[in-house]
Amino acid sequence: AKNKETGQLVALKKIRLDLETEGVPSTAIREISLLKELKHPNIVRLLDVVHSEKKLYLVFEFLSQDLKKYMDSTPASELPLHLVKSYLFQLLQGVNFCHSHRVIHRDLKPQNLLITTLNDAVFLSPQVVTLWYRAPEILLGSRFYSTAVDVWSIGCIFAEMVERGPHMATGRPQAGSSGVGGRRGSDYPIRSGLRGVTRKALFPGDSEIDQLFRIFRTLGTPSEAMWPGVTQLPDYKGSFPKWTRKGLEEIVPHLEPEGKDLLMQLLQYDPSRRISAKAALAHPYFSSTETSPAPRQCVLEGFCR
Repeated sequence: AKNKETGQLVALKKIRLDLETEGVPSTAIREISLLKELKHPNIVRLLDVVHSEKKLYLVFEFLSQDLKKYMDSTPASELPLHLVKSYLFQLLQGVNFCHSHRVIHRDLKPQNLLITTLNDAVFLSPQVVTLWYRAPEILLGSRFYSTAVDVWSIGCIFAEMVERGPHMATGRPQAGSSGVGGRRGSDYPIRSGLRGVTRKALFPGDSEIDQLFRIFRTLGTPSEAMWPGVTQLPDYKGSFPKWTRKGLEEIVPHLEPEGKDLLMQLLQYDPSRRISAKAALAHPYFSSTETSPAPRQCVLEGFCR
């Protein structure tokens, strides 16, 4: 939409009230209150709230595209690693600011990372929760989770951005392991193929169990040694296939050593051992990051908690 007085382009989020029996939904009230409180260069700005009898409009600053659309329109080999580093740094800055104010986003994904036309920032937005970036503790039914769930999502986004060349999705369970419900692990086929021309998510599951198994095939099936307490989570099954961990060289072969180390810490199984957004900002991977504005700015959009 366009502001008739100033000519400024804005983005509108319409919330219908005619189906609500108790006025404005609590989720909308929570989102408005959070956005009014969280003022940061990498968090989308709420400009106004317009209320009519049957509709509520949230007026946001307008950004031309999201990270998902930008990556889809850019060949994997043409997304330079220095730009990936800049996006990741800005994403961590926005998320760290949220976490410092006791706010968990819970739905970080490329579609929620908005980019300005000048390519100089990343912003956050409310969307339906996507499996692909969901932390394993949530997939395994944990009723208590922390800011670490956002860090896992950031790791998945990072890996997706740096994916540049052929990557074969391979892996088999160790001998003797079985799938859920008594099915053999080999009954869960592993799709393979080139992943450089069309960039794909790191773990593109189509169900919760498929999502878990895609994570397990890459990072290994978690054990008590890797993740103390994992076997006590509500949806953990002793019959899960036992996959061994892949090396990061196979997953992100073009990423520099410091980047691989950071990715490993972002995708740590145990939430208590997963690096925090604040600590990630101080990681050696960013030692060469420019402090001046990047060619593109990345902004976080939307909040769930």
